[in-house]
Amino acid sequence: MFPIIILRKCCNLEQKILDVRGTLRKCCNLEQKVLDVRGTLRKCCNLEQKVLDVRGTNVEDYAREHEEASRNIQQYLSNPINAYLLVKRLTTDWKRVEELITQDVGKSFVANITNSRSDLKFPTDEDLNGAAVALMRLQDTYKLETAQVARGVLNGVQYSTGLSASDCFELGRQSYHNRDYYHTVLWMQEAMDRLQEEQNATTTSKPDILEYLAFSTYMQGNVARALSMTNELLELVPTHERALGNRAYYQKEIQSKASQSKKKRGEDGQDDTAVPAQHFTVAEEKVKTWEEMTERERYEMLCRGEVSIPPEVQKNLKCRYVDRGIPFLKIAPFKEEEAYLDPRIVVYHNVIYDEEIETIKRMAQPRFKRATVQNYKTGALEIANYRISKSAWLQEHEHKHVAAVSRRVEHMTSMTVDTAEELQVVNYGIGGHYEPHFDFARKEETNAFKSLGTGNRIATVLYYMSDVEQGGGTVFTAINISLWPKKGSAAFWYNLKPNGEGDFKTRHAACPVLTGSKWVANKWLHERGQEFLRPCTLENQTADEADVRH
Repeated sequence: MFPIIILRKCCNLEQKILDVRGTLRKCCNLEQKVLDVRGTLRKCCNLEQKVLDVRGTNVEDYAREHEEASRNIQQYLSNPINAYLLVKRLTTDWKRVEELITQDVGKSFVANITNSRSDLKFPTDEDLNGAAVALMRLQDTYKLETAQVARGVLNGVQYSTGLSASDCFELGRQSYHNRDYYHTVLWMQEAMDRLQEEQNATTTSKPDILEYLAFSTYMQGNVARALSMTNELLELVPTHERALGNRAYYQKEIQSKASQSKKKRGEDGQDDTAVPAQHFTVAEEKVKTWEEMTERERYEMLCRGEVSIPPEVQKNLKCRYVDRGIPFLKIAPFKEEEAYLDPRIVVYHNVIYDEEIETIKRMAQPRFKRATVQNYKTGALEIANYRISKSAWLQEHEHKHVAAVSRRVEHMTSMTVDTAEELQVVNYGIGGHYEPHFDFARKEETNAFKSLGTGNRIATVLYYMSDVEQGGGTVFTAINISLWPKKGSAAFWYNLKPNGEGDFKTRHAACPVLTGSKWVANKWLHERGQEFLRPCTLENQTADEADVRH
């Protein structure tokens, strides 16, 4: 969800807060004249204990976690669990500490931090929700078990120490606010399980969990189970107003359903409308074919790497050295690997170099903005939940490395970049993704690229500027292939057929980044200027279309 550069700033901010909080540990050892706060050493010691109780851990553990992050911020924040926890510490957890210490010796300290929030760029509640949504997206796409994620295990790899009951509770609460009751139940149940293990070492209470868990279970259609959990809640807190109201509502609904069921029964007491039960063994359960699956299902399977190229297709794919008749490439030819033939998708290896990558990343970072998509009706650019990433645009004249990378596209494609769009640099951070889409504008998208005046996007070159530890593939949902990021390589395909029509087989997506950070750079080539480099043909046209063309 968040580019690594933003999370790194949060980690640095956390260090500032940790440094200030460190004074709480030192209070008991400071002389009275040095301690410039209201109260006494005893108050300071008592305050420290309260802060430790609120956090549900101790300052030493907190410091150790930060020390681990500081050793390699990039690696630490490439873990979605760590990223979520960092944002949570600086939002929900910090609010609890604020509420506590404003009652005592820390009032002036909190006032200073609060006044500096805009400068320090604290994460917001919206950021916390985004981090939680990113984790849910990863959990669904990669079929991650809730208990495994809570233990810090992603796809069988142990990445971190895991989540506490409070952390799981917050994930459930964020899902609840998004009306995502499915994930609310998963994470509230995990919070309940961890609550038993942690006992008094957490600020999360069983009644709080039961309240969210019961209502979300009801929203999923299990009224009886919701009533059972509400009764359990009322045993703990007999005067809980919402629970009392919910219990009455659940009981009424259960009685209503029982009454309706009786009306459907005949004199023999059997349900006249009942359908005979069908029993299936595991072997008899119907398995969906690829054609029967939704695009979402295919997309997620491709992201998980569960689909392989059929042998009859794979046997025709080749790797070769190509020089395009260019003198320089005669001595340093491109390494071309065919990924698919119809449409033809190729990968070029070692075509962007580390020095160029570092320059491009350095130039792009200060300009990063939330990536946008084009409204097909108005042509306006707007943000969308199906594209989560940060992007920036670089021009060739700004640096020799940008120019070199852009011009290298001409060697790979044998087309001109004079009418191409600027180099777009994109960072997919934790949970970053781009759901299935086309790069070209379809017929109904009449305003797309109108302002450029260079026609439709005829081809795409996608540079991979980083390796990705897990996830982050580029998948083509119509032809069932997956490309995996490899630093220094580039993928190339035509978006338009030789007759100028869009090739719908090029529908593709960027899979969510599970661990790591994905950096890419796009170069989109347009139709104008390619007339003699890729001549238009009548291929893939009907007879009627050919007559109109002539």
